[in-house]
Amino acid sequence: MLALAYGASTAPVGAQGETPPSEGSIGLKLLDAPRDREPDPRAHMYIVDHLAPGDVIHRRLQVTNTSDVDQRVDLYAGSAVVNGGTFTMDADRTPNELTTWVSVDDCISDSDVSSRATDCGTPRTEGATRSSTPPSAAVRDVPAHGTAVVRVSVRVPPKASAGERYAVLWAQIAGAAGPAANIRLVNRVGVRIYLDVGPGGDPPSDFQIEELTPARASDGTPRVVAKVHNTGKRALDLTGTMSMTDGPGSLSAGPFTANLGTTLGVGEAEPVTVPLDGRLPNGPWKVRLTLASGLIQHTVTATMTFPGGPQAAAPVKPTVADSASMVPGLTVGVSAVVLLVVSGYGMVRRRRVS
Repeated sequence: MLALAYGASTAPVGAQGETPPSEGSIGLKLLDAPRDREPDPRAHMYIVDHLAPGDVIHRRLQVTNTSDVDQRVDLYAGSAVVNGGTFTMDADRTPNELTTWVSVDDCISDSDVSSRATDCGTPRTEGATRSSTPPSAAVRDVPAHGTAVVRVSVRVPPKASAGERYAVLWAQIAGAAGPAANIRLVNRVGVRIYLDVGPGGDPPSDFQIEELTPARASDGTPRVVAKVHNTGKRALDLTGTMSMTDGPGSLSAGPFTANLGTTLGVGEAEPVTVPLDGRLPNGPWKVRLTLASGLIQHTVTATMTFPGGPQAAAPVKPTVADSASMVPGLTVGVSAVVLLVVSGYGMVRRRRVS
């Protein structure tokens, strides 16, 4: 289970088939961001960086336990891939090249974060006792209603090849085994890692909104599907909104929030869907769509009419309205594997004043 929201992740405490010992959850929050990425909201949610071979970075993460009992939390890195418009985490502790570079190598007391912060005691590494080689995984005891702050390091080997790699830093708790001793519920929360390796500066990030398709779902709900192409050199996590004006009877509607969860790999072109209000008439409408990946933003406009039934109309090539890239070269974006957004919307009837 993974739930990420603006830098903090949470997962419920309790094992399947058992009465949880208390209500509560564990959470994982990134506390650090690189100075050169301070304006980038994505760098405050995820570990996002560009390193040269041989470089090392350190990040602090806060583990929070809101339950009424102490929790033993496993911390480790697991592999992930970006493909088909999604950031996909592999099962359990599946390794990849990046996970072998990640280590949980310190534990820090942080009384400013919580009234019951812990010094974590003696960290228990997986395997033998702690040595000069930083452990790739560790176990922390986090007190009830307390926190622990751990340091995660990423050490890139001097001969590492160029390219972007993906992983997740997990915090995991496991319930007791069931009566058959073969079923156990594991809850885990994580922070994504997007790491690019290579000489020089951070590769540029950018995207294009190539076409918009008006459609209606099987239940008649209208939606607009945008085809977005990643034209940069880093993966992107897309967010966005759409407003609608000049509808029948001078109706205006929105803003409507795009479905989240689209992560575009380098060179990928994938759909981003904006679900709309089921009461909207067919049109025509003038739509204005703004998509962003952190500080990189593009806006397009188009005039379209929705089909009368559950089908897609012909794609429309939009007009570029404006775009902004406040920090060229940054990989930016806000997304999550599971990110719940509550948004309100409605339709407003406006009369033109001549």
